[in-house]
Amino acid sequence: MYITDSACISPQRTFDDAFFEGDIKVHEGDRYIAVEPAYGQLIPAGLLRRMGKAVRMGVGAGLPLIQHADIEGIILGTANGGLEDCLKFLNQIVDYNEGTLTPTNFVQSTPNAVAGNLALMSKTTGYNTTHVHKGLAFEAALLDTMLLLEEKRGKSFLVGSIEEISDYNHNIDLLAGSFKTGNFTSENLFTLDSPGSANGEGAAMFVVAAERTDGAQAQILDVFQGNNLAENELAPAATAFLQRNHLMPADVDAIILGISGDNRSDHWYFNLQNTLFEGSNCYTYKNMVGDYPTASAFATWMGAQAIAGKRVPEVCVWAQKNTRTPKHILIYNHYKASQHGFILLGA
Repeated sequence: MYITDSACISPQRTFDDAFFEGDIKVHEGDRYIAVEPAYGQLIPAGLLRRMGKAVRMGVGAGLPLIQHADIEGIILGTANGGLEDCLKFLNQIVDYNEGTLTPTNFVQSTPNAVAGNLALMSKTTGYNTTHVHKGLAFEAALLDTMLLLEEKRGKSFLVGSIEEISDYNHNIDLLAGSFKTGNFTSENLFTLDSPGSANGEGAAMFVVAAERTDGAQAQILDVFQGNNLAENELAPAATAFLQRNHLMPADVDAIILGISGDNRSDHWYFNLQNTLFEGSNCYTYKNMVGDYPTASAFATWMGAQAIAGKRVPEVCVWAQKNTRTPKHILIYNHYKASQHGFILLGA
């Protein structure tokens, strides 16, 4: 399937061309908060006031795409959805002794609130679903979309992911050792050689179609999902994945790896790179946007932009082996070294 249009809201200024022009935001601490655009021209003030952050980012990234495309369904992926609003609603139950509650937090507390709001605001009455599969939620959304296009259930769909940082989840993950402690910034995240990473959030949306159109940014060739792989199974799985698409590792111009700065699990990425892709350019992104379950959606957005001809920022270059515009990019990301996903992009 072909990406005909895309949009991204992230901890970098990615809602316009600033990120690829070198406007890089340096984050301090363990939370990389999204840099959001002005929504005033897009979302009515009355609606905007009542929107939780996840819904706001999802609508802010998705609605402009829908306004310029004739889509027939919305398929999103998220690990937690609008968890902050969910917790507000649960706290209200206690505070008001199960009395008269504000409906807003309840309405926006479910993971499918973003897809629902996008459908209502754009009057899209077709297929609408949200995949909630932790670290493989975005990959599952892509696979669902590919099957719909293959079954000719529609010609064009909106597919994407949303994640927000909620205090509740952040504190639990911090206590579990998911994030680094002490003083550090996004500039030295990868050089600390310590456990944990930094928390991130954002929304990435794509309009995809079965047929190539003028101005198509890139093609999503295939998606792979794996659970509980042994480390010696990863390289054979990558090789088989490429062979399924009639490619060899040498045919991959660039790989985008989910290196997060966590010295307990980054060796998965390094071993794959050294085993199969020593001749490929290697790019990173979690030093820019943090680590979160559906971060591979940001990697897909960045990879599509690279295939379309944009220059990947220097801070994202892990290894530069060639200077040609990539024709094939392989994205590999894992979630807590238990869920593994490959996404193959082509020109």
